[in-house]
Amino acid sequence: MQITIGGTPGSGKSVIAKFLAEKFNLKYYSIGNIRRELAKKRGLTILQYNLLNEDTDTEVDNFQKQLSKQDNIIVEGRLAFHFLPRSIKIFLEVSPEVAAKRILKDPRDSESQYKSEHDLVNDIKKRKENDRQRYLKLYNIDPYEKSNFDFVLDTSNLSLDEVKNRVPEFIKANG
Repeated sequence: MQITIGGTPGSGKSVIAKFLAEKFNLKYYSIGNIRRELAKKRGLTILQYNLLNEDTDTEVDNFQKQLSKQDNIIVEGRLAFHFLPRSIKIFLEVSPEVAAKRILKDPRDSESQYKSEHDLVNDIKKRKENDRQRYLKLYNIDPYEKSNFDFVLDTSNLSLDEVKNRVPEFIKANG
């Protein structure tokens, strides 16, 4: 079994991917964590790293291509659905306002320190647009195009337990 999880920042991708890895006994890979580590090595936030005028994607994308040869994995990443075409493709989305609240509640070291929710909402929008433009340029793929996925779930108004119920139900019915 291969499962990929994509979606918008703050939608719960990491939490759900880790939960599914445990539930289905799968090896978990986070492309975002790999990119955050690469950014951290340069002393940058993930947004700063993504805005660099150089190809920061090739190494990570080649890693994903290698993962496509494995079974019993879950890969969380914007383009994982593309690099693992035989996977069950899950997309989680959330409104930027709800995402900002979630991210401020549980910040990552590699994220910018935000003075306000408003600043974070703006950064989320910038990050999404940067991702979209970068991946359209590199692969002619919009990572936020929902038709690329088998299952789309808006987590904005759902509890974590509701998401933890709905996603596995879909996987069991379609895996």
